[in-house]
Amino acid sequence: MQSEPTREHRWLDALIGEWSYEMECLMGPDQPPMTSTGTEVVRSLGGLWTVAEIHGEGPNGQPSISLMTLGFNPTIGRFTGTFVASMMTHLWTYEGSLDADARILTLDAEGPSFSSEGVSKYQDIIELVDDDHRIMRSQLLSDDGNWISFMTMRYRRRSAAPGAAHERLSA
Repeated sequence: MQSEPTREHRWLDALIGEWSYEMECLMGPDQPPMTSTGTEVVRSLGGLWTVAEIHGEGPNGQPSISLMTLGFNPTIGRFTGTFVASMMTHLWTYEGSLDADARILTLDAEGPSFSSEGVSKYQDIIELVDDDHRIMRSQLLSDDGNWISFMTMRYRRRSAAPGAAHERLSA
């Protein structure tokens, strides 16, 4: 079974390259935000997937490594992916879509609630600001039905992968 990249797959090419990031994360209502920096290398896997390896600092100050995969499933018309991190045991699975301007990819997921009881709904939102700058915001759906932002990562491109020019989707 041979698949050919679609326009949505080519949109993911904007992520390919070497990045540095600054992160701000809220660890709890009575705690100051945690800040850290790190790097991310994103590669293409056959033009159908991106694979990101993220190196940074975890909440406990220890080094952390995370892996994120993103692709597009034309059968269901949705972006799909996964996320794992060295400081957690949950395998996050994503399903999402682009906004009308094709600048923001919203990825829905479910995972352990912050209270450690039950499961909560989450979103990771990737915004392409320009070719060398992107933002990822993470939020969770509260019991009252409002989304609460708890993490923001601001990425700056360090270098692009050869041939990583991308096509933006138009509405």
